[in-house]
Amino acid sequence: MSRQTGISHGPFMRLSAAIVSAAVVFAGCQGEGQDRRTDFALEPGDLLFQDSDGGPLCEAIEAVTSGYEGAHLSHVGIVAGQKDGAYVVIEAAAAGVDTVPLDRFLQRSLDANHRPKVLVGRLKPPFGRLIPATLRHAKALQGKPYDKIFDIHNDAYYCSELVYCSFLAANGGKPLFELQPMTFIDPATGVTFGAWREYFDKLGVPIPEGQPGINPGGISRSTILTIVHAYGAPTGWKPQTIARPR
Repeated sequence: MSRQTGISHGPFMRLSAAIVSAAVVFAGCQGEGQDRRTDFALEPGDLLFQDSDGGPLCEAIEAVTSGYEGAHLSHVGIVAGQKDGAYVVIEAAAAGVDTVPLDRFLQRSLDANHRPKVLVGRLKPPFGRLIPATLRHAKALQGKPYDKIFDIHNDAYYCSELVYCSFLAANGGKPLFELQPMTFIDPATGVTFGAWREYFDKLGVPIPEGQPGINPGGISRSTILTIVHAYGAPTGWKPQTIARPR
């Protein structure tokens, strides 16, 4: 969750004593235990958590965040329904907020077996009523710019910020997902990642260390979601179980 030449991920944050946050952690493919069902069907409002392969910034994001069952998840989009008989996904990426065909979204990043590195999250039943309003809000934001500086208060959006704000609006201003302090510091060295120093230097803005933000990994671990499907195996994912969709 960050926006640079083409990064469509979110910031990095600390969620506990161990740093886990803002852009999402990605590393190490696990194939065992995956969901191999062929009867799965997407629903509008499903969240698609993706392990993107996007270079040094994605790697930096992955180093400080953790997704569902260890998955390295650097991007997230919302299933927005169907257009001309095919599913589309609304997302905030480098070009801004837009909808893309599901197939294009899924094929961006593949595992060793050429399957999309994507997990599907679905709101638990008490929250499903919010989906129509969430999608209306997300679609109304189409054309908004990508949030390069990860400012939760401006009128630009990175991927997980789009999810956060859309559900926030649908829920009457009450957050469904929790903001956390972002960090751009390498946990192995205790200093800011060089890729992030260069990134923010080029933008001419200070690094927003400690500012509130949100990331795909954090959202994927939310207690109001159930991970109902895996298209492939995100790096680092150590799956235990995948719930049947409701």
